[in-house]
Amino acid sequence: MDSIKETTEPNAASPRGPLFYVGAAGLLIVMSIETIAVIGRHIGWPLLGAIEIIQAAILTAACAAMLSATLNNTHATVHLLTDRLSPTTKQWFLRFAALLSGLLFAALCAAAIWLASDFWHAHEESELMHISFRPLRAIAALTTGGISLVFLYRAFRPRGGTP
Repeated sequence: MDSIKETTEPNAASPRGPLFYVGAAGLLIVMSIETIAVIGRHIGWPLLGAIEIIQAAILTAACAAMLSATLNNTHATVHLLTDRLSPTTKQWFLRFAALLSGLLFAALCAAAIWLASDFWHAHEESELMHISFRPLRAIAALTTGGISLVFLYRAFRPRGGTP
């Protein structure tokens, strides 16, 4: 039962690593830019390109949050069915769920790489602020690839291993 507990409970003692600060910085940028944009609209000085900056900041915050949640095993889960299973069956379902999650994020990574390769030489950028989409697509591909690897490791790791 202890090995199951290790794989299903979040790591409460995990320190705030760099992903936390990347995500927090992204959210602070979003809040700051939106505050400036709202005030600017009301006083007659709109902040052009605010949505473009916000979209880029949200991408970094979301990627940091997803990768952090995956690494710390803190995704939201429902244990209604799995808590009623035997330890062996529960372990099998957890590994199967990790395999499916790994395959899903591998497909998302492949899609991100495909889009990046199709548009890499198009020099795609936002309209007003001219923010290049290349690094944003690279961040999305690296994040989904990393999440996929973590889930696939959890699916195939030796029995009794920690998350």
